[in-house]
Amino acid sequence: MENAENRTRALRRKLRLWYQKNHRELPWRQTKDAYKIWVSEVMLQQTTVQAVIPYYKNWVRLFPDVKTLSCAPLQKILKAWQGLGYYQRAKNLHKSAQIMADKFAGQIPQDYNKLIRLPGFGTYITAAVLSVAFDKPYPVIDANVRRVLMRLTRMRREASPKNDKTLLEFLKPYFPQKKTGLFNQAMMELGALVCKVKNPLCLICPLPEFCEAFKAGKQEIIPTPKKRTYQKIEVVVGIIQENGKYLVQKRPSKGLLADLWEFPGGKRKAEETLEEALRREIREELAADIATEKLLTQVRHSYTQFRVTLSAYECRLKNKPRYKKVQHKWVTLKALRHLPFPSGSAKIVHFLEERDKSEGKNK
Repeated sequence: MENAENRTRALRRKLRLWYQKNHRELPWRQTKDAYKIWVSEVMLQQTTVQAVIPYYKNWVRLFPDVKTLSCAPLQKILKAWQGLGYYQRAKNLHKSAQIMADKFAGQIPQDYNKLIRLPGFGTYITAAVLSVAFDKPYPVIDANVRRVLMRLTRMRREASPKNDKTLLEFLKPYFPQKKTGLFNQAMMELGALVCKVKNPLCLICPLPEFCEAFKAGKQEIIPTPKKRTYQKIEVVVGIIQENGKYLVQKRPSKGLLADLWEFPGGKRKAEETLEEALRREIREELAADIATEKLLTQVRHSYTQFRVTLSAYECRLKNKPRYKKVQHKWVTLKALRHLPFPSGSAKIVHFLEERDKSEGKNK
């Protein structure tokens, strides 16, 4: 019993000392504001720290608290999120902020059962916010912590939430009842900086004597690597301009990239050329025929399961477009930059802006 207690204290102490000396100075670690901690944790899901930092700083400038976020229009929120992907995260932030403003006086509830019922609050986000902001005794398991625990226990499986129950049982005796946020952050930081997916830095790890994978020389193959397959998609869009304004349309409120704006167009079918696909899509979406088309630019963007090549054609139509079910509008180039676009389409907007600047210089 005494040896187990000594082992527990040793792991906590070594982890704490390592974290105090080596942790990164990140903006959300300089506050105990539960709202800002919540925002950072949501942004960090599926996104790297370096990518999140500028988005986080801009977000807390635009929406500094729950009340401000709850009152903000959805399009402004989606625009601030543009480029982070997984836009449902931003929508859930908005929905939860509205509930907090309405039912909890603009505060984040400290009760686990109340918090986890809010949109976007799964077990990880709930535990992270409660432990880091309020020092509540809830352990967190994200991708980094999961990898650390699987190596400590030498678990030869794919890194999956299906294993979390077993990992939590292992973690239970080591998890403190005080300074729980510090412990959770230390575990996450260890996974991010030392216990990496590839080429883990075991020689500078503070916990080698606790790591069964390291002892067995198996750290490189634990967890079992996932087999990833990506679907390649070709999309073609029409850049239609009239009286100095561009035609754009809004995606449906449900489904992939919901509520974002895009240029008219769609996927190329296997038997079609890009030009044939463009003419078909414009005919289907706008009930219009293309008189001329000219390839402007091609951009590529990667999503979780897709690799998309987006071809943008400047088009002149034979007849006025007739809109069907989608919301549309004509906007100036200046106004385009204020609309939330999927990342691929945002690259086309950037191309149009750069072309406009170049043409302005050459006049």
